[in-house]
Amino acid sequence: MNRLGKKANETLIEMALSADGEECNGPETISTAGSEIPSSSEGLNSTETTLLIPEHQVQSGRKYNLFLKRRLRIDKRHQSKDSIFFRDGVRRIDFVLSYVDDLNKEWEKKLERRKEFESNLQKAGLELETEDKKESEDGKIFFVKIHAPWEVLITYAEVLNIKVPIRENDIPPMVENPLDCVLFPLRLPEKVMHPEPDYFTAPFSKDKQELYLINDESTFFSPSMRNRIVNYILTRCPYGTEEGKKKFGIKRLLNNGTYTAAYPLHDCQYWKKASDPNCDSERYTLYMEWARFLRFYKEQPLVLIRKYYGEKIGIYFAWLGFYTEMLFLAAVVGLICFLYGLFTMDENMSSKEICDPAIGGEIIMCPLCDRDCEYWRLNTTCESSQYSHLFDNVATLFFAIFMGIWVTLFLEFWKRRQARLKYEWDLVDFEEEQQQLQLRPEYEAKCTQKKKNPVTQEMEPYIPLTSQAVRFCISGATVLFWVSLIIASMIAVIVYRLAVYAAFASLMENTQTLQPISGVLTPQLATSVTASCLNFVIIMILNFFYERIAIWITDMEIPRTHMEYENRLTMKMFLFQFVNYYSSCFYVAFFKGKFVGYPGAYTYMFNRWRNEECDPAGCLIELTTQLTIVMAGKQIWGNIQEAIVPWICNWWGRRKARNNPENLYSRWEQDHDLQTFGALGLFYEYLEMVIQFGFITLFVASFPLAPLLALMNNILEIRVDSWKLTTQYRRPVAAKAHSIGVWQEILNGMAILSVVTNAFIVAFTSDMIPRLVYYYAYFENEHSPMSGYINNSLSVFLISDFPEENKPKENPENFVICRYRDYRYPPDHEKKYMHTMQFWHILAAKLAFIIIMEHVVFIVKFFVAWMIPDVPADVKAKIKREKYLTQKILHEYELEKLKERLCQGDTRATEKEFIATEGRMELSRAM
Repeated sequence: MNRLGKKANETLIEMALSADGEECNGPETISTAGSEIPSSSEGLNSTETTLLIPEHQVQSGRKYNLFLKRRLRIDKRHQSKDSIFFRDGVRRIDFVLSYVDDLNKEWEKKLERRKEFESNLQKAGLELETEDKKESEDGKIFFVKIHAPWEVLITYAEVLNIKVPIRENDIPPMVENPLDCVLFPLRLPEKVMHPEPDYFTAPFSKDKQELYLINDESTFFSPSMRNRIVNYILTRCPYGTEEGKKKFGIKRLLNNGTYTAAYPLHDCQYWKKASDPNCDSERYTLYMEWARFLRFYKEQPLVLIRKYYGEKIGIYFAWLGFYTEMLFLAAVVGLICFLYGLFTMDENMSSKEICDPAIGGEIIMCPLCDRDCEYWRLNTTCESSQYSHLFDNVATLFFAIFMGIWVTLFLEFWKRRQARLKYEWDLVDFEEEQQQLQLRPEYEAKCTQKKKNPVTQEMEPYIPLTSQAVRFCISGATVLFWVSLIIASMIAVIVYRLAVYAAFASLMENTQTLQPISGVLTPQLATSVTASCLNFVIIMILNFFYERIAIWITDMEIPRTHMEYENRLTMKMFLFQFVNYYSSCFYVAFFKGKFVGYPGAYTYMFNRWRNEECDPAGCLIELTTQLTIVMAGKQIWGNIQEAIVPWICNWWGRRKARNNPENLYSRWEQDHDLQTFGALGLFYEYLEMVIQFGFITLFVASFPLAPLLALMNNILEIRVDSWKLTTQYRRPVAAKAHSIGVWQEILNGMAILSVVTNAFIVAFTSDMIPRLVYYYAYFENEHSPMSGYINNSLSVFLISDFPEENKPKENPENFVICRYRDYRYPPDHEKKYMHTMQFWHILAAKLAFIIIMEHVVFIVKFFVAWMIPDVPADVKAKIKREKYLTQKILHEYELEKLKERLCQGDTRATEKEFIATEGRMELSRAM
């Protein structure tokens, strides 16, 4: 559609032109602003051109014909289709809409919607220019290019309360860090880190344009600001009435197929700078300095990221980078704890006794399943007990306490970093109402009833309470159903564990080829690994379906604002992911081996499958296995989804265009062939990182190397996310955000929960407390207090007491007794098979440890949080200084305007008003 001038002295002329003077084919419409003649001939070959031309230029059609043909020839030689400007080479393309003119039954309706929508866009002040489908690479797609002129930009800049420069910042920079010389190899060039000077800013006002540093109207508003303004108009522009309801917004037009895409343009190709000197080529800079993996050790150009993509994406990368930096400390401490376990492995008395043929080789253990399993010797678990010591040692306790404090330091220092970014990015006075609390277009469209707002006294849409209640009930029931489905799948995996253990035991016993590795690959380990892999597959399948269900039920609830929508979707997705990813770890950590019973009186699931027992060395090694498989598997799969899938899709989509020369593959077509980042793109990035945060905090006592794995993943994650955003996705619409939102509260909740879970893991999952109780209260050898611990921790069972349904089918060596992991009296005691006093002492010690550890860590956490202010002192001072100077500048401006009015004899400008303005300036200085 064209933006056509309506001046009375203009005449409509149609003429057929071609570069060689021959007759042209097919119509195309070219828009003009006023009477300006387009200076570019892109898409004009073999077209019939409609132009509005002033009458004084139509005195000789032949002269004008020759003039325009000459311009066409020149432009064909010099104009690049990689340009981000209209054909006149002056007006910047701020947004692009695309559509396919398919002749189906909906064709006329879509055509009518487009005409109405584009007409309304023009009425809103936007300028449009259409590229005919003949000019597209596949000959099927029309492109509508949108430009926002100065008048539109300043109008909506005031509506959106956009802050713009008023004076260069004169506050002295921070004192240089003495470590800067050491960190120099990690730094990026200054022009990349700070591409423009720092300014004092103030909200834009049309009435005070002289106040702002407007050097060039075409570049005063950055491309990200421009596309945000245009997107604001597109989401609210009406396109007609259907079924008695007012329809509006580009989102609906995309959903019903009227348009196929809507996106702002990248400023150049990522692998080379733009040929146009007016283009900043920021995408190229981001790719070269940020999005390549070889730059993994470099800092991130956050200011440039914010400038190109907007604050919302900028704050995500700032948080991810800060999280990765903090992980370095946790990874180093975790690695030291792991190395401690590795170096002290040979000194571990428990594994020595288990591996000793005279001790572990003589202890006969009770079968691990009914009927089909055989008696076994304790020393067959020698290797697994040694590996268990890597994670189940004294350093585990230290690391659990350290991580409880680390997570507090991370959250508190992030608040300080976030406060500094809010100041540097002009978000201090940013109100969520400016953007996030605006009514969603979908809410306004779907709400048929209205009521008066008691504050504004204006009619506004609303959903009746009964309708809201029904929607929430359906939503809650759906979420509950899916959570129940996760629990059911976890129970199915547990049943798998119980059912296949006997099969693995029989297979390894009877298969000669497995005998060399039977010491390492025990039936318990084989069951645990295969069950973990099965659980991971189920997790990914459930995730795939639930993501779509969560979006559907959130849409059904019709949230009022963008913030409300994001918060509701976040809570639904996080609740599901929390149960989905962590349920299996919770089972191994807190339930497996805890409700087993004892030989002759085992407990059964569904009265059929006997509950699992822990390895004699404890369940911690199984929790480590489970955590490693799920965490590593998720990270590997996530990187495949994020990097490889978009690359394949783009490669497939551009397979035809690869053979075309660059001058025939326009910038809007190149971006059209890229993937869409989507409104929920950042949501999934945050969700992925928060789930990882749970793995390294909730269960870190069982796996000190988890922070190291997370660190390596995040170093890759930053570059993968930056690479895909810069090279594989269309440019997202810029959006403001002054924090990470509801994710901050989720992280705080997980930090508190992690103290509890790690205390329980150390107490109930690891073997530390029983060993300490034996060391101090039940030792048998003063010179070696841990000698005899294994024998002490195993109770005795008389084989003849086995019921027939539990007794093994074979006992070739005629064993009389067998041992099992528990603290119970022997068969010849008057309290036969009842718990001993040592059991109760250990239980009391475990509970006491949990209470003491939780209180100590919580006290330290709250003390650290109290000691570290959320906003750095220098930032507070700078905020106050900037507010003062900004107010002073505004007041001086108002005073000057008032003086001008007085000098011009404006009777409305009284002396009292002048005095009041000066008084306000004095009061501002005093405050």
